[in-house]
Amino acid sequence: MSQPFLVKTLAVAGMSLAGLFSSAMAAEYQIDPAHSEIVFRVKHMGISTVTGRFDKVEGSFDVDPKKLAATKGTAKIEVASINTNNEKRDGHLKGPDFFDAAKFPQITYTGKSVRKINMADTTCELVGDLTMHGVTKEIVLKVKGSGIIIDPWGNERAAFHAEGKIDRQEFGLKWSNLVESTGSLVVGNEVSLDLSFEGVRPAPAAATQETKKK
Repeated sequence: MSQPFLVKTLAVAGMSLAGLFSSAMAAEYQIDPAHSEIVFRVKHMGISTVTGRFDKVEGSFDVDPKKLAATKGTAKIEVASINTNNEKRDGHLKGPDFFDAAKFPQITYTGKSVRKINMADTTCELVGDLTMHGVTKEIVLKVKGSGIIIDPWGNERAAFHAEGKIDRQEFGLKWSNLVESTGSLVVGNEVSLDLSFEGVRPAPAAATQETKKK
């Protein structure tokens, strides 16, 4: 939901927790949009599921291995980048009945804390504020770390997967038509979130060169 639905913090929780503790100091990772996905699923007419995604997201997350529970981050998502593989449907979703992208162009997620850390299976819960359609509510994401590596160019990369659920009605997305024959909602209220993020921290040499340029 703007590299704002989750994420600076989101990404934080997701990385290999064991790897985080092996770091000597706090680190900031920038979300890599080319290797991250924000996917959502919602019931259609009560009998099937429509899957969509947001194609443009950005953000970062800060990790302090000594205070992992205080990890924080921010993600911002561009509402107009919504993609359900149906141009007509996407246009409706961007309009006033749903996201109203012209008035509310971004969805943002600001992580506040990490809890229920399980080092054995690299899972935790990420608590943060989701702002969408002008409404801010606290949501909890279940996160599983995928690991931390050094890529071929010397950059440090961390990845994670997160899942959660929200009620669209609570965020003011109240368009609700019913299927006459069954009474089911054309668009379900519960939205499932399936998020995969990869963050990158430039190699020391690259960071030094960038500093010199400035």
